[in-house]
Amino acid sequence: MGLFSSSQASLPPPKIGPDGAPIAPDRSQRSQCWEARDAYFKCLGKNEIIDSLTENAKAEKSCGTEARVFEQNCATSWIFELLLLYGWLITDSCPPHQVQYFKKRRVMEYQREKTLQKLKAEGAQEMPGVIGAGASGQKP
Repeated sequence: MGLFSSSQASLPPPKIGPDGAPIAPDRSQRSQCWEARDAYFKCLGKNEIIDSLTENAKAEKSCGTEARVFEQNCATSWIFELLLLYGWLITDSCPPHQVQYFKKRRVMEYQREKTLQKLKAEGAQEMPGVIGAGASGQKP
């Protein structure tokens, strides 16, 4: 099933507020998502799985229960609900954007850490200064 599929998604419809707009997850719902994410990532780490998207079969076998809790608790992402509400995303096989984002970010953070470790092992030294908005000589 694709992005513009005509079949119905297996997720329940989003909650709608009094103004007719989808309701974004509240703080406790986001907290549940993060706790489920952390439990899933802990399981992946214990089983030495870095990229659960490319190692999907191994991740499902080792951490399937945690994955389902993660996807269930994070599927209420307001972005996903909005796409689902307006029929822009109707699919059975595409993971919710929030879940996919966290999975990709985990791989990126792992690669970043490995790069920093490699640079330190090669004798690289950290440069003094601030990078980002508000640094001297940069626009805020």
